[in-house]
Amino acid sequence: QVHLVESGGGLVQAGGSLRLSCANSGSIVHFNIMAWYRQAPGKQRELVAGISSGGSTNYADYVKGRFTISGDSAKNTVYLQMNSLKPEDTAVYYCNAQRIGTYWGQGTQVTVSS
Repeated sequence: QVHLVESGGGLVQAGGSLRLSCANSGSIVHFNIMAWYRQAPGKQRELVAGISSGGSTNYADYVKGRFTISGDSAKNTVYLQMNSLKPEDTAVYYCNAQRIGTYWGQGTQVTVSS
């Protein structure tokens, strides 16, 4: 059983930083990819950043240079360091893990005030 749990969201002023964490509190599995998505009110869920089990990373253009994804595939953990936050980064951020199936966390709210 996979159970992804996110933490680290909150309220921050524009220009500030937050670090999101995600861990699998269930049985450890070998995920091919772990990633962060976000969904703002009235918008579709979108990919923010992903990391493969081999350590390759990819980022959405709008976070390149500001966000950094890292993780430990053996421990089923993934992190998102978010710097230089902007009001438009306000969203619910979801942890995602992919193996044969796709798994989602419950989400953590990030609010950036101007």
